[in-house]
Amino acid sequence: MQMTFHRKLPIPQEVKKEFPLTKRMEAVKAARDQQIRDVFEGKSEKFLLVVGPCSADHSEPVLEYISRLRRLAEQISDKMIIIPRIYTNKPRTTGQGYKGMLHQPDPDAKPDMYKGIIAIRELHMAALRDYDFSCADEMLYPENLRYLSDLLSYIAVGARSVENQQHRLTASGAGVPVGMKNPTSGDFTVMMNSIVAAQSGHMFLYRGWEVSTEGNPLAHAILRGAVDYAGRSVSNYHYEDLLRVKELYEKSGLINPCVIVDTNHNNSGKHYLEQVRIAKDIVHSRNQNATIRRLVKGLMIESYLEDGAQSVNEHVFGKSITDPCLGWEKTERLILDIAEKL
Repeated sequence: MQMTFHRKLPIPQEVKKEFPLTKRMEAVKAARDQQIRDVFEGKSEKFLLVVGPCSADHSEPVLEYISRLRRLAEQISDKMIIIPRIYTNKPRTTGQGYKGMLHQPDPDAKPDMYKGIIAIRELHMAALRDYDFSCADEMLYPENLRYLSDLLSYIAVGARSVENQQHRLTASGAGVPVGMKNPTSGDFTVMMNSIVAAQSGHMFLYRGWEVSTEGNPLAHAILRGAVDYAGRSVSNYHYEDLLRVKELYEKSGLINPCVIVDTNHNNSGKHYLEQVRIAKDIVHSRNQNATIRRLVKGLMIESYLEDGAQSVNEHVFGKSITDPCLGWEKTERLILDIAEKL
């Protein structure tokens, strides 16, 4: 095997012991978990918003963004639950480019996985401790999930990972809502099969252990658009798409039929400003059809302090170094507009 083994990294249990949650943090997360669970189980009519940077790059701008979200969340708490995106792993189609804080806690420095593990835990802990936000992250590497498993209230499985068995089985034991994105091909059957797997119990190999799960009833669909044979973006957030997913849920026999719509990626054709129009379109669809209203539990929006994106070496505070994001002013206006229309 042509690999260079650099060092043995600490196991999640050791990291959690070194960086523990306080009793208050545990209580805040438990309360938020229940509020979010109630939405997915149809016990609450609040609307979910998974919102934040495409990828977390530096702690300071991410926490500044979250501090603004906290103030905004208090204004709309009667209608919406905000789940900040702190995405610390970034999938790269070709394997090139910035792979997130887990790899590079300093984007200008060399990768350092040990420092990355500590950095991502400290960042998620700061959001919970200082702003009462338990957040969302992407499960890019299933074996790394336990470094953050006591901090996360929402997990996403990406379009390129959703067909992977280890992701599906790990999702079945996550204990919080896990969104399974449609694959880049747009095949809804693949997405629905991933939800069936995640809602089912399994026995499998995980981090050197034989483990078993009872299934995750909160596993659900995320619609993020697709790419056709010619490489063109195809959206799948429309009224008819949502009804089609509802039909597939009914045929599958799955419980808690739910959808989160990703307003960016191929739904927006990677034109980040389109997220405003798309978000309003989805809210309109919910208001026109009671079935869609029950099905669509929320939105996923890529947003940061500044509009657009930059290269790693530009160093604009709060501007994405991966996919372009909505800036704060547009984000705040959009969230308040959505709240008015719910």
